[in-house]
Amino acid sequence: QVQLVESGGGLVQAGGSLTLSCAASGRPFSSYTMGWFRQAPGKEREFVAAISWSGGNTYYGDSVKGRFTIARDNAKNTVYLLMNSLRPEDTAVYYCAADPSLEAYRIAVIAPRNWGQGTQVTVSS
Repeated sequence: QVQLVESGGGLVQAGGSLTLSCAASGRPFSSYTMGWFRQAPGKEREFVAAISWSGGNTYYGDSVKGRFTIARDNAKNTVYLLMNSLRPEDTAVYYCAADPSLEAYRIAVIAPRNWGQGTQVTVSS
């Protein structure tokens, strides 16, 4: 079991940038595939991005491709989500997730085992 704590959420104007962090503890972080998801009020949870344990493979949801970047630092047990060109429709609670066995490309369709509590991102128009 790995514990995940997100940080970095907040209020930003449209067109701005924000970086989310997710700190992991409890198990060897480098063995986990990591992902970011989001959920807006009244909407289903949406896959945002995933990264393999080595950082060599990354995958993105269609709505964030070209604007968001997922990265990880295994020495710091942390995964990041760099968000640029933010839009009001990016407003949501963002969740960090981890799985010890799923390939990164499968996290988009199979729910990871471990989840953080979420951090709110609000983009004003």
